[in-house]
Amino acid sequence: MILVIAEHSNGSLKKSALELLSAAKGLSDKLGGDVVAAVLGNDVSAVATELAKYTAKVIAVEDAALADVRAEPYTSVVTTLAKNLDAKAVLVSASKSGLSYSARVAMRLDCPLLEDVTSLDVEGTQVIATRFSYLARVTETIKALALPVVISIKPNIFPVVEASASGTVEDKAAGLAATDERVKVGEKAAAKTGRVALDEADIIVTGGRGVGSSEGFAKLVEPLADVLSAGVGATRAVVDAGWRPYSEQVGQTGKTVAPGVYIALGVSGAVQHLSGMNRSKLIVAINKDADAPIFKVADYGIVGDVNDVVPALKEAVSSL
Repeated sequence: MILVIAEHSNGSLKKSALELLSAAKGLSDKLGGDVVAAVLGNDVSAVATELAKYTAKVIAVEDAALADVRAEPYTSVVTTLAKNLDAKAVLVSASKSGLSYSARVAMRLDCPLLEDVTSLDVEGTQVIATRFSYLARVTETIKALALPVVISIKPNIFPVVEASASGTVEDKAAGLAATDERVKVGEKAAAKTGRVALDEADIIVTGGRGVGSSEGFAKLVEPLADVLSAGVGATRAVVDAGWRPYSEQVGQTGKTVAPGVYIALGVSGAVQHLSGMNRSKLIVAINKDADAPIFKVADYGIVGDVNDVVPALKEAVSSL
């Protein structure tokens, strides 16, 4: 059996949950056993019902202590589920939340941990995975020599599974101990941009230092993103300069994205940035430097000043 821990937010499944199901199906075809998805949280019945459209069995674990993703209670619940179901593999998203407890679950299960993986295969009963290292310049092959195994899947790498099931939902108690709640979440402050989140966006418009300033973002990047109903991204240099918040940073030290369309405005294309977006399906780059590294990965490139090109592009899109 393959256990998937599905992430959700604001009453909706995250795209990573459907990516995990896709990865789990590939594993189950080779390792054998069914795929079971689990949803943890407070008031997750609607999310569990939605998830049942994609897989045959869903386990809903509801508890007020699971309302926020905290390492200790999540570790306890996931470990118990894995043991009770005799899971061969436990799949979690390699998001900040997933990484906070995946290593702890592996320790509790006394089993291997494959982190931030980009592909999966099976050789006998050994799970083989690949992952990026050295700023995505090197692809490592790693192997779990025994089962069970805990695997964290890099977001925006695997395809999303299509809705094709009419599964069942089973409720289970969290069974938490007092020692599982030693850390409390005091306050949360979410950025309110009114735009689609980067890791959920199918179109992303990213600005680099070539945009010129924070005012340049307001003048060029945001208007183009608005007409395209796109997410807004930024390079590390832009975030370090204080022009944009860290939540928009794309790259090795920011978010990894793989949208259908990625539009880079004034982005030079440093390897750290490329490692976070080079799996985008279609890349459009606009830069006045014809030798900018971004053009090496771009499907379409425009050599020109963003101040001239972007308004024309926005006008063209608006007229469609």
